[in-house]
Amino acid sequence: LSLIENGKTSPSVSTLQQIASALEMPITAFFEPQVPLQAVMFQKAGMRQVEGFAHGMLEDLKVGFSRPGLEPFVVTLQPQAHSGEVPIVHTGLEFVYCLEGKLGYEVDGQDFMLEAGDSLIFEARLPHRWHNAEQTPSRSLLVLCHADEHDHPDESHFC
Repeated sequence: LSLIENGKTSPSVSTLQQIASALEMPITAFFEPQVPLQAVMFQKAGMRQVEGFAHGMLEDLKVGFSRPGLEPFVVTLQPQAHSGEVPIVHTGLEFVYCLEGKLGYEVDGQDFMLEAGDSLIFEARLPHRWHNAEQTPSRSLLVLCHADEHDHPDESHFC
């Protein structure tokens, strides 16, 4: 570890995984920008960090906010995008508000089709999946409120 700390060697992915596991944190934390944590967070439109993932774009609305357990995102899903065949399960609550297009959710065997202005809130321990069955992108506000600080539901939603 001292060689890494002193810049005398670069760790392998395997080494980073072992360190992340020992610190009980996701390996992605090593690649996140270092932003000072704040008690109040204001972001101007167009100034947010936007990242692509396999099914669309993700705007993180909380970068730098100091309070754990709240993860707000604006999610843009490509046409026909979906979370996969395996349902997602995590701690806490999940809130979805459809901004544009149509967004389908299956929660504990029930189907919901959200259109602009519709919202959905549910206990995230219930198996759930999402999909955009339309031929146009959908945009939604997604707020993940996890109950366990070691839970990272964003990773299961956007891998």
